[in-house]
Amino acid sequence: MGRIGTRQCDIDMLLRKLISKAKQLVFVHEAGPCGYWLYRYLTKKKLLCWVVAPSLVPKKAGDRVKTDRRDAIQLARLMRSGDLTPVYVQQVEDEAIRDLTRAREDAVRDLKAAKSRLKAFLLRQDIQYEGRANWGPAHLRWLAEVVCPIPAQQIVFQEYVRAVSEHEERLQRLKTELHEQAPAWRLYPVVQALQAMRDVQFTVAVTLIAELGDLTRFDNLRQLMSSLGLTPSEYSSGERRRQGTITKAGNRFARRALIEGAWSYRYPAKVSRHLQVRLEMFPKAIQNIGWNAQARLCKRFRHLTARGKNPNQVVVAIAREMAAFIWAITHKVHITR
Repeated sequence: MGRIGTRQCDIDMLLRKLISKAKQLVFVHEAGPCGYWLYRYLTKKKLLCWVVAPSLVPKKAGDRVKTDRRDAIQLARLMRSGDLTPVYVQQVEDEAIRDLTRAREDAVRDLKAAKSRLKAFLLRQDIQYEGRANWGPAHLRWLAEVVCPIPAQQIVFQEYVRAVSEHEERLQRLKTELHEQAPAWRLYPVVQALQAMRDVQFTVAVTLIAELGDLTRFDNLRQLMSSLGLTPSEYSSGERRRQGTITKAGNRFARRALIEGAWSYRYPAKVSRHLQVRLEMFPKAIQNIGWNAQARLCKRFRHLTARGKNPNQVVVAIAREMAAFIWAITHKVHITR
């Protein structure tokens, strides 16, 4: 068909041409930076459209020629043969919450980089803070009293301090907006229920659900863990079985949130005061899952550590089992609500 414009009128013109040639149309395109507007536009017209991940499109090892025409023909052939796997396309409201959580993570990353630049500048000038905790009230008061020997350096120092303040204000605005927008979200009951898990507080819970969507769409745990990239890679042949590191082929935002929460299970099982307050608003079934998860995962963390496993490997194993308990809690919420 040649090159096609990106305007809706260009898409409509293409549809009129194709509908006159075939009764049934199937569209497929690779996921990219343009989002899912084309998928949603075609779906509204009751047309079948698949969005596939470029990393999951089969490619020949010796194929060194890439053009738009060859890619289009290859996608059509793979679609006809059934070798393509569609990605999960979230609803517009779900994607909006996901954008908000990712904006918060960007703000956290920018704040960390701004603090690192300020500390590096002070290190080059041999200006050292003799206190204990950085970025606390005492440290901020000390920064307000710092005076550089040269005016140009003082300007640089003040700009770095101002950048840290601006990023902190931006992060606080995004946190406030996330807390205000989440209660009206259709998946907010699931976000609340996940907080029955140890160290799965609001930020971790909303990040997981915003990135993964409705967890009941997974038929089994294997599919969920594959989407998180927590399954081990494998290269087996014959009687020999060899497993390697995790695939990391899934959602990196949700995987990182899980791994951060898994570190808390290195401590003994205990219901803290903050966790007890959160548990009071959940049904007994969800409370039992949260406690069973804590008792098992804390014990497993100690067991794997005693066997001499690397702490990073232990945390990944705990995160993989956390996903199973989270999947169970999600099904309980959908049943009880």
